[in-house]
Order: sequence, then C-alpha cells, then structure tokens
Amino acid sequence: MSKRAVLEVIALDVEDALAARAGGADRLELVTDMAADGLTPAVATVAGIREAVDIPVRVMLRLSDGFGAGDVPRVVRSARELRDAGAEEFVLGFLDAHGEVDLGAVERVVEALDGCRWTFHRAIDHAADRDALRKQLADLPGLDTYLTAGSAAGVDAGLGVLLAEAARAGEPGYEQRLLVGGGLRLDHVPQLRAAGIDAFHIGGAARPRGWGAPVSAEAVREWRRVVDGHQPVGR
Repeated sequence: MSKRAVLEVIALDVEDALAARAGGADRLELVTDMAADGLTPAVATVAGIREAVDIPVRVMLRLSDGFGAGDVPRVVRSARELRDAGAEEFVLGFLDAHGEVDLGAVERVVEALDGCRWTFHRAIDHAADRDALRKQLADLPGLDTYLTAGSAAGVDAGLGVLLAEAARAGEPGYEQRLLVGGGLRLDHVPQLRAAGIDAFHIGGAARPRGWGAPVSAEAVREWRRVVDGHQPVGR
C-alpha cells in the first residue's frame, strides 16, 4: 500500500471544498441538488471553488434526475461554459431507455471537453451490460475513471463485481481506474485495497449530520486514515 490512494469527496459549495481539502481529500466531485443524485452546478460555484482550493475538481454534467442525456446541446453548452469558468475535469454518463450507453450523446459531450479528463459515473451500475459499455467507451479521449459500486444496490451487493473488474485491470475496456462509491463503508476499504483498487468516493459519509450540513473535515480525515491503510480511530 505504498502508493497513495485517491479519496474523492462530493462538494456542493466552497465551504464543503475547504473542509474536504482540510480533511485530506485528493479531489472533489462538484455537484448541486443531491435530491436528484447530483446535477450540474452553477458556473459561479465552479469559479469560486477553483479560487478557494488547489486540489482537482471534477464537475458533474447532468441536467436532470435519471441517466438519460436529455437536451444534449444544452449539456454541451454547459460543458463549454464550465470550461470557461476554469473547470478542467468532468463527470458524466448517459444511458438510453434500454439501459445501453447513449454513445452518440457521450461522444458529443466529450468532443466539447476537448481532451479534458473525465469519469463515467454510476450510470454503469444501471447498464444492461457493463462489459459491453466499457468496450464501447474504451477509446474515447479523456476517459480515465469509472465511478461504480459494482451494483445499483451499492457496494455490499456489488463487491464481487468490483473485485472481478479489478482483476481484469489492463484488459481492453478495463484500462480505466475504478473509483468505488455508492454505499461504501470504512469496513469495505481494506478488502478493496487488497484487490488493487486505489480510489474511493464519498458523499454522505463525509457529512455525519446529513446532506443539510456541510462536509466534516474530521469525517474526511477518518476516511483518509483508512484509505491510507490505518485502523479507524477507536478500534
């Protein structure tokens, strides 16, 4: 475990970003409206966070609840506006009504990103065939990460899938990093690390008082300890 693992924390605003950085987060996922599982934030929020912290920020490109692309030209416009505001990394993922990747929509948005790095988010956990999805996306520029719990039901249900995909690292369609999130608990981390998974994503776990409260630097610090291979405090 000599290689430092990535700890990504969901941020909604500058206060969250500062607390996450203070707790040891390596990267932020910036969203708004967690009632809809995270939508595209305002340009002003992106600009404010880029001024406030110096850690990488991945900005969500998602205009409405669900995994449909919706108004693709509007998503493309949002991507361009966010890039103009200083965004350099992104999060996106679109499925069609049959649970297959909406490759046309993804390609149009990725073209607007012009080489920026991006994560395909948990839409993969709702896909009809995640292996096929990976292979369809394999050659898209900038794709370096899949955010996944291994199952739409969360890490408990998807643990076997995560371990199997980690074992396939480097195969065609499996070159991207696994970023595990979605029902992730501290006790999952040692087994995932032992399997070679080195990136972890938390949202509610960084907010012990709920989504109505800001990120807790202390909660993030505890995750940092465990992700780095230490025992949780008090154990």
